[in-house]
Amino acid sequence: MDEDSGATFISMTDEDGKEVVLEYIDTLEYNGSVYQAFFPAEVEGEPEDPDAGLIILKVIHENGEDLLSTPDTDEELETVYDLLMEQLFDSDED
Repeated sequence: MDEDSGATFISMTDEDGKEVVLEYIDTLEYNGSVYQAFFPAEVEGEPEDPDAGLIILKVIHENGEDLLSTPDTDEELETVYDLLMEQLFDSDED
């Protein structure tokens, strides 16, 4: 993991209690909610996971804090994924 690259990383605990480091990619506002996209960060000394892909998390405001959660439905996830891909590829063309 290259901390000097200017990339933003977050650390969180997954449902199995394992610490996971994610690299922030982009944010999208859709239908009154905010979503953030991440890729699993490469951790030195650990093998790369070939199944690791884009992770989309929904920002939820609870008790004055921002928490990250999975989208509520598969349909919501697919819609946000499509919009994020469109947003990322549009910004690459600029």
